Amino acid sequence: MHRTTRIKITELNPHLMCALCGGYFIDATTIVECLHSFCKTCIVRYLETNKYCPMCDVQVHKTRPLLSIRSDKTLQDIVYKLVPGLFKDEMKRRRDFYAAYPLTEVPNGSNEDRGEVLEQEKEALSDDEIVSLSIEFYEGARDREEKKGPLENGDGDKEKTGVRFLRCPAAMTVMHLAKFLRNKMDVPSKYKVEVLYEDEPLKEYYTLMDIAYIYPWRRNGPLPLKYRVQPACKRLTLATVPTPSEGTNTSGASESSGATTAANGGTSNCLQTPSSTSRGRKMTVNGAPVPPLT
Repeated sequence: MHRTTRIKITELNPHLMCALCGGYFIDATTIVECLHSFCKTCIVRYLETNKYCPMCDVQVHKTRPLLSIRSDKTLQDIVYKLVPGLFKDEMKRRRDFYAAYPLTEVPNGSNEDRGEVLEQEKEALSDDEIVSLSIEFYEGARDREEKKGPLENGDGDKEKTGVRFLRCPAAMTVMHLAKFLRNKMDVPSKYKVEVLYEDEPLKEYYTLMDIAYIYPWRRNGPLPLKYRVQPACKRLTLATVPTPSEGTNTSGASESSGATTAANGGTSNCLQTPSSTSRGRKMTVNGAPVPPLT
């Protein structure tokens, strides 16, 4: 079974922190020539008096270095998602600043620049945040195509049944959800419960937070999940084959050798039919005489 490996945020700090200010990236900006990233305000202020990268001394631009830097939104989203509370604190700091200086012009005029974007709108989740999800039985692509006809003809006015809604912490795993469904529906142990997003089965170690980040869920409704019940694949256990020293016959072709072992005082779990060459001779099995065949 796969297990979630937890690492400390300090192990990722070299990739998330600005070398100029020593803090986490805010409005991460990358130099095109060398791909080193910094806070936007830090690198803009630095390039006012320098034309070289502060980390590798590569020339950014001969005359206008600000033309060779680009905003790195992907890196900034990663920082916001990995560092708890950073986005919320940054938005509050921006709102406080523009509240104190209302006449200050906001570049680009975006809501995020003014600090008016909520954490929910940014799609950033924390471990203890509650996630609303819907769970229903997975019918398969073929069944959906068969039901699509009546819906298009106006015969499918009935509400969709079988959908259940849950509120769960974002740190809950798919394995916990599958166990909940198994106990709720009394599914026998010989069957397994599998959770899916659309048509794709989910790994047991995925958390609801992982699903929200991996799949295109925009938090405009409950997280849509499905489940299906399938027979569990049991591992075949091979029977242990006793060694010849135990006196047990291991193949049908060695009947004569098994009889010889028994005749020599060995033990056997089954009575072997004497071969034609043993007629007329007295044989003993486990110490008891066996009359010869006539």
